[in-house]
Amino acid sequence: MTQAQTAGDPAGTTRTAPADVDAGTGTATADSVATAGDDTIRTASADAATDTGSGSGKTAADAPSSTIPGPATGDGAVGVAPATTARPAPSGPLRLLAWRPTPTIVQWACFAALVANIGIIVTGGAVRLTDSGLGCPTWPTCTDGSLVPTRQLGAYGAVEFTNRMLTFAVSVAVGAAIVACMRWHPRRSSLIKLSWSLFFGVVAQAVIGGISVRTHLAPIWVAVHMLVSMGMVAVAYVLWTRSRESNDAPAVLTVQPFLRQLGYLLTAGVAALLAAGTVVTGSGPHSGAKAGDPGNKRFPLTPANATQLHADLVFLVVGLTIALWFALKATGAAPRILTTVRDLFLVLMAQGVIGYVQYFTHLPVLLVGIHMFGAAIVWVATWRVLLAMRERPAQAVDAVESVAAQSVQPARSAPESAVV
Repeated sequence: MTQAQTAGDPAGTTRTAPADVDAGTGTATADSVATAGDDTIRTASADAATDTGSGSGKTAADAPSSTIPGPATGDGAVGVAPATTARPAPSGPLRLLAWRPTPTIVQWACFAALVANIGIIVTGGAVRLTDSGLGCPTWPTCTDGSLVPTRQLGAYGAVEFTNRMLTFAVSVAVGAAIVACMRWHPRRSSLIKLSWSLFFGVVAQAVIGGISVRTHLAPIWVAVHMLVSMGMVAVAYVLWTRSRESNDAPAVLTVQPFLRQLGYLLTAGVAALLAAGTVVTGSGPHSGAKAGDPGNKRFPLTPANATQLHADLVFLVVGLTIALWFALKATGAAPRILTTVRDLFLVLMAQGVIGYVQYFTHLPVLLVGIHMFGAAIVWVATWRVLLAMRERPAQAVDAVESVAAQSVQPARSAPESAVV
């Protein structure tokens, strides 16, 4: 340590100056801020008092209450830089705009979107199975002169209108997922794109539903309505899965490439199975319209032929599932991947039992509704298998946060790695 005479100090008070100053940056090193014996670094308030004695005109009230070592002055002494003032926390509407969700909130929001999209399939099936498809005979209003169902429409109008209102519940769930994904920091483009895809799906479903009503439940439009719902379930499941991953790094296969291709083939097979299911329904007795309504159009197939096509695809999908399990087992795949394939097989078996029972009991309404819910679960289980065949490695702490930490504490190094 060296002693430097303070200019204009009548008492001859000396200022303690660090002996070690970084020649490259002009800033004091860590040793320069330590005390040695009775020598201490002067605070800003003490410097202000000294400056007053030297005729600078500054008072102690003008000095900041805390200091940060600054660049070295010409005489070798360390200058004093004022400390930065912390920004006040936002309040009111600004606080809402500054809100950042936790990863748990984002995951729950995405899961809610998945549940809502599965739920609307079940309620849509209830509309069809109760012959309430034309309970509101027009769209977007319920009747030509009323937005809501009238007393003359009875329970059929109430069921159909309730299902239309549930579209808003799906919209709320999807909107919450969008907000959560867009406010999450750091932003992940994959989550934002997937969540907005659900929004456009909701809009498309509203239009397709309106076309279905205005065409008096034409089976082709009813089938499209169902298949788009299944597409939204797939997107919602991928969104939920991606929200539980820590980053958007390129995915790494955890199985042999040909097994991944087999997984794609299985997914395509299940998609074809779902499409065949809509054909079975479109050729069967549940048109969605009550007696006397114009909506009794059917596909030009006999129910027996449509059911046989559906059953053939069931056998194909079950065979692919079994083949995939044995191939994964033979190549030493991870147990968690084998578990997903096993679960898909069990769901397929349960769905097959329900399908055969409903066929031989002449399609009771309750079993048909359970079968529709089971179809959504089979679809989710299929995507679970496909997504289990890859993973994203954890990345280090976000670069922006690392730079911010270094700017606040330059003497400390950022951690080498951490999971986001």
